[in-house]
Amino acid sequence: MNPTTLDLVLIIPLLGILLLLPASLSGRWRTAGWLNSLVSIATFLATVGLAWEVWQTGPQWSPKKLFFIDAFNIYIILITAFVGMNTAIFSQSYMADEVEHGRVKVRHMRLFNVMYQGFMFSMLLALSTNNLGLLWVAMEAATLATVLLVSLYRTPEAIEAAWKYFILCGVGIAQALFGTVLIYFAAEKVIPLHNDALLWSVLHTSAAQLDPTVMSIAFVFILVGYGTKVGLVPLHNWLPDAHSEGPTPMSVVLSGLLLNVALYALVRVKILVDGALPNNLTGHLMMGFGLLSFLVAALFLPRQQDIKRLFSYSSIEHMGLMTFAFGVGHPIAVFGALLHLAAHSLTKSAVFITVGHVAHITKTQSIDNIRGLLKTQPTVGWGLLLGTIAIAGFPPFGIFTSEFLLITATMKTWPWLTVPLLIGLVIAFVGLFKHLHPMVYGEPPAEQIAVRANMWPVLIHLLLVLWLGLSLPGFLDLWFDQATEVISGNSVRSALL
Repeated sequence: MNPTTLDLVLIIPLLGILLLLPASLSGRWRTAGWLNSLVSIATFLATVGLAWEVWQTGPQWSPKKLFFIDAFNIYIILITAFVGMNTAIFSQSYMADEVEHGRVKVRHMRLFNVMYQGFMFSMLLALSTNNLGLLWVAMEAATLATVLLVSLYRTPEAIEAAWKYFILCGVGIAQALFGTVLIYFAAEKVIPLHNDALLWSVLHTSAAQLDPTVMSIAFVFILVGYGTKVGLVPLHNWLPDAHSEGPTPMSVVLSGLLLNVALYALVRVKILVDGALPNNLTGHLMMGFGLLSFLVAALFLPRQQDIKRLFSYSSIEHMGLMTFAFGVGHPIAVFGALLHLAAHSLTKSAVFITVGHVAHITKTQSIDNIRGLLKTQPTVGWGLLLGTIAIAGFPPFGIFTSEFLLITATMKTWPWLTVPLLIGLVIAFVGLFKHLHPMVYGEPPAEQIAVRANMWPVLIHLLLVLWLGLSLPGFLDLWFDQATEVISGNSVRSALL
């Protein structure tokens, strides 16, 4: 692998921070918005180059094996950069409107673009590193960056949400640190070079020699720690507040990207622990927490009165579903979870972008006061309608395909769990569409008018999700199958023979 390709993926956001600092400090926040978009575009192009190299040559290591790229993380890196780029472009005009309407002060905008690039760098670092200790550091850095972004409005509610996010995720990430220390404790006894004792690729080859008791305890701590960042019940309380009180671009990257990175970290550790244990402890724990999160979130959906909180509980529901699928461990379930991760990121980011425009049109996030979007601004109304249809798992969108694969795998491995899965999906469907109909088709208030809305990211994302549902591209099918083999030890093709 040409080292400069991965270097670019990580260096570009760092350089972006250095470029954005003087523009932000001098008060040129509009210029900073343009720079933020350009830096995000450059980062995405670099990830495309990295993906092409992995496609051509397979898994790659950087010098000294500090970074490792395979089929599992490369597509998440690509999704992260793609959604991050579109969100940066969307936020340019959106945050300008927030400043013009007085919701955000100019001096607070100094933080937004700088922290946005810091957040992107932290996620890309977490996804690409081969070192479990550096992975933990990157996750902590992402936490600190998002705390500042969640509190951007500086209202009492926003500050409270930021503190709740900081405290809960801080406690959670401390548990993950202890779990990482336990992995090192188990590894140093079997890996001669202690400097390599936290390298995932080295641990993977030596997994069978690691102490199963220590690794079991380590996984429990890491499940609690990174599970907090995933939003698993009962560690989920920060997520609805952070979504509802933070700026919409923050909701987009939190729900569409950060939750994925935390789940990725959890699955990477699961692979190691599975190699050390003679039983399926990791799978059972992930299935339990995943199913609980899925059902609790589905039950909370009908009770929501804030549109951002509504879709934040939808995020918890889908992350629970993915956690459950990775826990099942059957190649079809893992393949479905990988597809679901991609489809959910694209769909939920499109939904939150639309919700941001809805809040501008109606000047509220209260579901009861949002009415008649199709009459006021049809593009936004259709965006919300189609986005909700896609996130609810209607065919032919990609989420329907991934949920179908998961239910199929559950029927093969745990048939009795198919019933709660189907019940949860029905409840989630009812919860979403109970609120959707009046918001889209109701009679709009007299003072409700159209606003400037950039719906291009929504259109692009929903078309991609539709494409994933109709015909999975060959390169994605290969990547997902290779990643499935890394995670479950078996590819879908082999499982079906």
